[in-house]
Amino acid sequence: MPEGGYRKKTFHLENLRAFPAGIVETLGTTFCILIANRVFDASGLAKASLVALPSVGLLLSLFVVQAVRRSGLSANSTLALIFGASGIGFTISSFAGERFEIYLVGMVIALVTLTLNLPLFSQIYQRHYPDEVRGRLFSITAFTRKVYAIGAAFFFGWLLTMSLEYYPLLLGIYAAASFMMAGCVMAMEKVTLSRSQRVKLFDAFRHAGQDDRFRKLLISWMILGFGNLLSFALFVEYITNKDYGFDLSEGHVSIITTVIPEACFFFSVLLWGRLFDRMDFYVLRCVINLIFAGGIIFYFMGDGVWALYIGIGLHGVAKAGGNVAWSLWVTKFASAENVAEYMSVHTFLTGCRGVIAPFVAFPLAATLGPAWVGAIGATLIFIATAMLIPDLKSRDRDLPEAD
Repeated sequence: MPEGGYRKKTFHLENLRAFPAGIVETLGTTFCILIANRVFDASGLAKASLVALPSVGLLLSLFVVQAVRRSGLSANSTLALIFGASGIGFTISSFAGERFEIYLVGMVIALVTLTLNLPLFSQIYQRHYPDEVRGRLFSITAFTRKVYAIGAAFFFGWLLTMSLEYYPLLLGIYAAASFMMAGCVMAMEKVTLSRSQRVKLFDAFRHAGQDDRFRKLLISWMILGFGNLLSFALFVEYITNKDYGFDLSEGHVSIITTVIPEACFFFSVLLWGRLFDRMDFYVLRCVINLIFAGGIIFYFMGDGVWALYIGIGLHGVAKAGGNVAWSLWVTKFASAENVAEYMSVHTFLTGCRGVIAPFVAFPLAATLGPAWVGAIGATLIFIATAMLIPDLKSRDRDLPEAD
C-alpha cells in the first residue's frame, strides 16, 4: 500500500476512534470525581488519588516505549492491549455497588492504562501524517472527538441527575468504548520501532541531555504543567463540595466542567491546528499559557457562577491549543525515529507533576481555600511563560534577513 494510503486510512480510523475516545474523555473531566463525591462520599485523599491516576499512566509511559523496543511488538498491538486493560478496569468498577474499594481498584486499572498510549500515538502520527498538515489532521479528529464528548456529558449528567444508581451503566459504556478503541488501532497500518536487545529503562532521557532546546522547553513545561494541574485537580471539587459555597445539581456540574469547556475546545481546535502548522512554536506556546492563566483567575477568583462560565470557557480554548501543542510538539524537535522516545520523556515528566499536584492541591484548598490555589497556579504559568521569552528573542535575532 502506498504511503498516502496509510495516511488516509489512519485519518479515517482516527475519526472513527473519536467516538469512543470522546465518551471516555468525560470520565476524567467530570464523572470520576462526581461519582466518588456523590455515590461514595470519598475522602479528600481518595479523590486526590483518583485525580493523580492518569498521571501515573503518563509516568509509566516512558517504560512502555522501551518495552515495545525490547519486545518487537508493533505500536498498534501494544495500544490494543492497553485499551483492552482499560475496558477490564471499567468493567470491574461497574460491579462496585456500594463498595468504594472495588470502584477504586477498577479506576486504578482504567485511569492508569488510558494514558499509557500517548507516546505510541505520537509515533503513529509522525509516520502517517505529513509534516505540513499534521496539526490540521490532528485537530480535525480532536474537533470530531469533542462533538461526542459534549453529547456524552449531557447524557451522563442527565442520567445521574435522574438517579445515582445509574452509575454502573455509565461505567459499562466506558468499558465498551475502550474495547472499540482497541479495535480501531488494530485496523491501522502497523507502526514498529527499531528493535533493541539491550534497553535501558531511562535511556530516553539522553535526549534531554543532548538537546538544549528540548531540555529548556521541558523545564518551562514542568512549571507550567504543575501550575495548571494544581488548578485542574480542583475544578470538579470546587463546585461539588458544599464547603466551598456551591450547591449545584449533577447536570449543572456536568455543564460547567465538561459541556462548556468541550464546546469551547470544539469551536477553537481547528484554528489551533492551523496555527501549529504555521506559527512559531514558542509564540504559540506563550499565547496558550496566557489564556490558561486567565481561565484559572476567573474560575477561582471571580465572583458568581458567571465567573465559572468564563473561566472554564477560557480553559477550554486553551486546552484545545494545549492539546495540539502537547501531542505534536516533539514532531518539530525530534528525528523521525526518536519521536516516541522524546514524547515518552515528556509524558514521564507530565506524570511526575500530575501525581504530585493533586496531593498538594487538595490540602492547600482545605487550608487556604481554592482561590489561593488558583493564584499559585496562575503565578507558576506566568513564570513558565517568562522563561520562554529570552529564547524567543534570540531566535528572532538569528533569523536571516529577507532578500
